Amino acid sequence: MRIPTLSILFIFVPILAVILLGLNLLLAPSRPDESKVSPYECGFSTIYGQTRNIFHIHFYIVAMLFLVFDLEILLLFPIAVTLYQVSTFGFSIALIFFIVLTIGFILEIGSGAIDLIDQKTGLPVKSSH
Repeated sequence: MRIPTLSILFIFVPILAVILLGLNLLLAPSRPDESKVSPYECGFSTIYGQTRNIFHIHFYIVAMLFLVFDLEILLLFPIAVTLYQVSTFGFSIALIFFIVLTIGFILEIGSGAIDLIDQKTGLPVKSSH
């Protein structure tokens, strides 16, 4: 009797998640102090004055690009698992998918979307190469 690959995935992932969460509860240090266990209420005066930092829009762009390419990794796994079962048509569709993503990544690098920016000055950081 052969168990389908997807069934193994749906069985293994929750078991692994429970094991990792259990290990975290057992092995992680617990250091509760007054500020951690007190309820949060807005309206408190801050100790150090203004605590809000200004973020450059570049960080949001990097976050959105990360989400796009993170979803690409999410779609990569099922393709890799079932690639031996699909015909040349399935392989060609996967190849087109990767070519489009590669073109997008090249355009992203070319536009400077992932260049580093100094948060204090807002100017691009000079690369070392």
